[in-house]
Amino acid sequence: MLQLDYCCSPRSLEGIENRTNYTFIQGDVCNPHLVNHIFMTENIDVIFHLAAKTHVESSFECPSIFQRVNVDGTRVLLDAAHRARHQPLRFIYVSTDEVYGTSLDEAFDESSPLRPTNPYAATKATAEYLVRSYWDKYKFPIIITRSNNIYGPRQFTEKVIPRFLTLLQNDKKCTIQGTLPISRHFLFVSDAIQAFLLVLEKGTVGDVYNVGTSFEIPIIQLARELVRMVKNETESEVNEWTEFVASRPQVDLRYPIRSDKLQQLGWKAEVSWAEGIRQTGSIIHKRCIITWHRWWVPTVSMTKDNSFRIGGTCRWKRDGCPDCRNTDI
Repeated sequence: MLQLDYCCSPRSLEGIENRTNYTFIQGDVCNPHLVNHIFMTENIDVIFHLAAKTHVESSFECPSIFQRVNVDGTRVLLDAAHRARHQPLRFIYVSTDEVYGTSLDEAFDESSPLRPTNPYAATKATAEYLVRSYWDKYKFPIIITRSNNIYGPRQFTEKVIPRFLTLLQNDKKCTIQGTLPISRHFLFVSDAIQAFLLVLEKGTVGDVYNVGTSFEIPIIQLARELVRMVKNETESEVNEWTEFVASRPQVDLRYPIRSDKLQQLGWKAEVSWAEGIRQTGSIIHKRCIITWHRWWVPTVSMTKDNSFRIGGTCRWKRDGCPDCRNTDI
């Protein structure tokens, strides 16, 4: 189910829209009548709850909207799933590393206290407590993930990497908020997906898993790397494409997390920063990023002992996959 908010596009679903095991329902996660109807009429085994308002700066401007979607929406979904005629086997809530707050040296693990510093992170932490309460009260089979910044093709331009790329495509400078030494950990989207599927397959119900990467980059260095990639400028000219602007109300310097628990299940980030950023902004044409991306479309099957087996098929967005020449999209 998807509301198709300002940051969404149905074009992102074109590669799977003809699959027999796929149904798209446009609707609001905060609408209990719709959500209850879905759970009463469909046999849903697994829920991945990713619906959220996520833009930190906007959360300061209108926190009530973030409260409605991130907290009330989670409550509606939890209640409907718990009351469903066909009881789900997993409810996976996708949270964020921002619930921990900032840290200059300590890397957070799953037992670290939650100290959110902005309305977005506060609503995600609140939703986590809601999700966990259904495990504590009903033993409803929830799992929570907390991930670093996820990036990749087709990401909306309010996020820093597509924002910088879009500015540079339009011959504008990368605008950097404030002069503090802000850095972020970036995880490529396919690595995040593999983590979610592994948690579904092998994760312990009632538990929390950090999904993190060791790759960390200062935002000013990120801007300079993208300038070199897009504009092919010399070192002496790179700084001419960056500009410092007023900082937002609250800026956390960094969000370091440890992912030992997830790695013990067999996960590790596979896509290097160089490869991930190449895929994200590989072809620039007529001031637009055109990304040729190898889709891994997962399939989930349930075994007789109620565990999950993950498979998948390769999909190439256009003209067939160069690896397997599969043109069936």
